[in-house]
Amino acid sequence: MRYDLVIFDNDGVLVDSEPISNRLLAAYLTELGHPTTYEDSIRDYMGSAMHRVHDLVQERTGRLLPADFDDVFHGRVFAAFERELKPVTGVVDVLEKLSAGGTPYCVASSGSHERIRVGHRTTGLTRWFDDGRIFSSQDVGRGKPAPDLFLHAAERMGVAPGNCVVVEDSPLGVQAAVSAGMDVFGFTAMTPAARLAGATQLFSTMGELSDLLV
Repeated sequence: MRYDLVIFDNDGVLVDSEPISNRLLAAYLTELGHPTTYEDSIRDYMGSAMHRVHDLVQERTGRLLPADFDDVFHGRVFAAFERELKPVTGVVDVLEKLSAGGTPYCVASSGSHERIRVGHRTTGLTRWFDDGRIFSSQDVGRGKPAPDLFLHAAERMGVAPGNCVVVEDSPLGVQAAVSAGMDVFGFTAMTPAARLAGATQLFSTMGELSDLLV
């Protein structure tokens, strides 16, 4: 394998959470008087940390979201995860191959540590990610599209950025990986290929990703 570390995004790459979370985010913002469609949420917030939601709403409306916005939103998301969340089709096969081949990997997500762990517990992915393989935007000052999170993950895993590949499904994540000096494989299952144009390679199924990684 030509990479010393594979860095996975979480939402939409490991767990099929983007449809759930963006549906609920659009509904909650609309409920609070900020009309938002599912498509709007995907376009504006997919792959980003929660501070981006606050920043964009304030920038566009001059109004602050409620102080308990994050807690209420995450409560709704976690409840929905328990009912609906599944691993992304084929990703377990990818993890099995990486593990069998001794290839280091980790997850670096815009989501909180709690969100990552709830998703992994619900989908059975916990066995693949111990605490030393989990990195969150909570660990750094700036989330994606800043490169900080990916650079932090590479440093903690002891691998130079140029020897890492990131697996991402959002334009913000692709931008962050490129800024970090890493190759990035863009997953087009939910995102049009044109929006991931900065990626090193594009793929549409996890079977294709396996071929790219070996």
